[in-house]
Amino acid sequence: MIFYTDEESRTLRTAVYGAMLLVSHADPGPVLEERFAGLRALTHLSPDLRGVMGAARPSVPAGTDEEIEPVILEALRSSMKVLAAKSPEDAKDFPRAVLAICREVAEADGVVVDAEDAMVARIEGALAL
Repeated sequence: MIFYTDEESRTLRTAVYGAMLLVSHADPGPVLEERFAGLRALTHLSPDLRGVMGAARPSVPAGTDEEIEPVILEALRSSMKVLAAKSPEDAKDFPRAVLAICREVAEADGVVVDAEDAMVARIEGALAL
């Protein structure tokens, strides 16, 4: 098991839960369906990272979507750096897992709109080191 500091764990939670939130807000729809799809999709993460996600409440910044998007995208970039340093295996799998989670949130209502695709593309950009 890999140990993450409280700050690292908070950053990882902000990245994953924040990415779900951004995709969900990109197309106002069935919020509960999207939330449950995102939570079910956490299985894409490694057991260590699922442990981090479940260790505390989701960490998402407050504010408008325009205010929180840069904070969440920075958390995604920071998460990649943390994982590269502590768990190269997770660093390799994290982008795929986060993007799979985002796609499941986007597809929760059966329709993926351009705004959701654009948000997933911005998230993917933040995950590329």
